[in-house]
Amino acid sequence: MKRVYVDEKWCLGCHLCEYYCAFANSGGTDMVKALKGRKLQPRLRIEEKGGISFAVSCRHCVEPLCVKSCISGALSSADGVVVIDENKCVGCFTCVLVCPYGALTPSGDGVMRKCELCIENASGRPACVAGCPNKAIVFEER
Repeated sequence: MKRVYVDEKWCLGCHLCEYYCAFANSGGTDMVKALKGRKLQPRLRIEEKGGISFAVSCRHCVEPLCVKSCISGALSSADGVVVIDENKCVGCFTCVLVCPYGALTPSGDGVMRKCELCIENASGRPACVAGCPNKAIVFEER
């Protein structure tokens, strides 16, 4: 199965992947109108440690601890993609506590959010990959 991978040596820490991710999940058709004046809520984030920048996103584990620990059944895995049913999420943060990658974050309303590989995206590849100017983020099978 294809997954998102980051090559830290090419990541500039520009945060463009966060903008593309937030826009792809905004439901809007114009990036400026969708994001201007709003708090950015991407489903991945750039972290910088020791002069190295890297994107933190869901790894879509084969045996995801977040799915096993979800008390409301909001998290599930289908065809290797871990997804959240936002209508079922109660915001208990259990998934945040068990995720070894720190990939889940609360949205403004307390519901958890995470990368879902832009499965609703018609282009077939995640928006963060398409928007990375340095090709530091790739979508491939390894």
